[in-house]
Amino acid sequence: MARGPTLMLERAFIGGPVCGVDEAGRGPWAGPVSAAAVILDPKKVPKGLDDSKKLSAKTREALEVEIKAKAIAWCVGFASVEEIAALNILHAAGLAMRRAIEGLAVTPAFALVDGNYRFDLPCEVKTVVGGDGKSKSIAAASILAKVARDRLMIEMDARYPGYGFARHKGYHADVHVEALQTLGPCEIHRMGWAPVKLALAGEPLRQVVLPFED
Repeated sequence: MARGPTLMLERAFIGGPVCGVDEAGRGPWAGPVSAAAVILDPKKVPKGLDDSKKLSAKTREALEVEIKAKAIAWCVGFASVEEIAALNILHAAGLAMRRAIEGLAVTPAFALVDGNYRFDLPCEVKTVVGGDGKSKSIAAASILAKVARDRLMIEMDARYPGYGFARHKGYHADVHVEALQTLGPCEIHRMGWAPVKLALAGEPLRQVVLPFED
């Protein structure tokens, strides 16, 4: 039986604070990408930390409050749709991670980063594949990044009505496909992405490759 995330990886580092880092929003067709960095207090770790995708929205929101109250330091950073277009989604995610780390009230010596790509970040980096299911710090970061981005997309739903952003957060959904076909893309759509390009060209969004839900 899987144990779930622990603090074993954090405890392997000696010489300074360790932050967990994760992003949300690499897969959607619209909206920014977010990232969070969290330095947990080993004596005040919230119960129930796990990969944000495994948790309900209600649980994520409750844990967000607890993480922010108990962590030694936390910060959420974003990279905009324009930055995604200029840098590509991978490097825009790295930019959001850098902003999150640089925004921490305590400077970390090490960063545990979910995934296998070694971003250029302002501290020593250890990548951890499936990190949000292995490290409590990364799990906490995944929750903050997801909740922050979801909240922003709910705000965007009011600003750009008709697209259903509050429901699907910019990911593939039938209502999103229909809105792109009838309304065309709005300012927060990622114009370089295949389904958005098709909508701009007035072409049907058939056989669109579904993005992963991150």
